[in-house]
Amino acid sequence: MSEAYAFIGLGHLGGHLAASLVRNGFDVTVHDHDPAAVARLVALGATAAASPADAAARAKNAITCLPSPKISEAVLAGPAGLLEGLTRGGTWIEMSTNGRDEIIRLAALAAARGVETLECPVTGGVHLAATGKITALVGGDPALYERHREAIEAMCSRSFLMGPVGSAAVIKVITNMLAFIHLVAAGEALMLAKQGGLDLAQAFHAIAASSGTSFVHETESQLVLSGSYDIGFTMDLALKDLGFAARMGEEFGVPLDLASRVNAIFELGKQKYGGDAWSTMIVKLLEDAVGTDLRAPGFPAKLEA
Repeated sequence: MSEAYAFIGLGHLGGHLAASLVRNGFDVTVHDHDPAAVARLVALGATAAASPADAAARAKNAITCLPSPKISEAVLAGPAGLLEGLTRGGTWIEMSTNGRDEIIRLAALAAARGVETLECPVTGGVHLAATGKITALVGGDPALYERHREAIEAMCSRSFLMGPVGSAAVIKVITNMLAFIHLVAAGEALMLAKQGGLDLAQAFHAIAASSGTSFVHETESQLVLSGSYDIGFTMDLALKDLGFAARMGEEFGVPLDLASRVNAIFELGKQKYGGDAWSTMIVKLLEDAVGTDLRAPGFPAKLEA
């Protein structure tokens, strides 16, 4: 392949994205604080590096997939960070979810060192990343997008160039806000079905075939019904994204009454189950309040693409 990449951040999502690059023949150098995550990628054909700077110096381009803007900034511009390894003309592709102001500020730090930025958060769920079927939301220069499009398409089945850097952050926060609202709504719908005496499996399928369906119902509701809740995405991450939405609402002058209520529900979920609990466990708040669970046979413990 014409471009080589450093990949920093091999968690639930990043590990799958990096693996897709390796499977598609790209030269990939990886770094993560978790040695087991690095070992999994090395077993697939990646090369390990001692630091983000080391990885970037070898590859000349870098991709990050990290849990917060604070960590993204440390990996980009901190000691032994990417900007110590990337040379002028290199590219930083940020696949983490950030607020618009955060990614614009971080891109400016990179630009000051002659490094161009593409923001490339993804949407659709960790299970779709495992098979390269997730969707990329891209912000940046169109020519830079074309330069790295082959790599983006190796990781993602669809990509949408939304505009300049900052544009993808806006649409990604919007999509995540909708997902969390839909998740809470799906839980309430299933509980109404349960308390109304309906067979939950049949109710799931009826909703999925109705005007009231959503992607979240068709995917995450299955994990509630199986009892695993294992979506690979935590309460803390949900609250981070809802916080971005709240700040955008204030900045753009848009009252977000429904999103604000859902944020409050997730705060309760974090208090009860912890920030590391799966975001899908937000439905368990309703199960606990009503005193009954939402279980039905035939639903998977993990989603498959």
